[in-house]
Amino acid sequence: MASPLPFSAAPDGLRLAIRLVPKSAADRVVGMAEEDGGAMALKVAVRAPPHEGEANEALLRFVAGLLKLPRRDVTLARGATQRRKLVHIAGDPARLERLLSETLEPWLKRV
Repeated sequence: MASPLPFSAAPDGLRLAIRLVPKSAADRVVGMAEEDGGAMALKVAVRAPPHEGEANEALLRFVAGLLKLPRRDVTLARGATQRRKLVHIAGDPARLERLLSETLEPWLKRV
């Protein structure tokens, strides 16, 4: 069974599954999206276009800001040219899991 959470522990942090919506009216969390196999992803909209990595950079800045983490701790692990992204967040996995659970609580409740 797939996890109802869009994130999972990694040896040096967490991996956050994201479905990106570029060229939106605002940078924001849209909600949760069900992926293939029932896995969940956080749906995030950014104003930047999907041109020369602009949307990816906007996404990484947005996630860092949302979690109040330094931008250097948030990197793209997979999906540079796709809407489905896997973002790596560096740090203590237990602390980051609590942080994501608290920050994403409004959207996780709706799942």
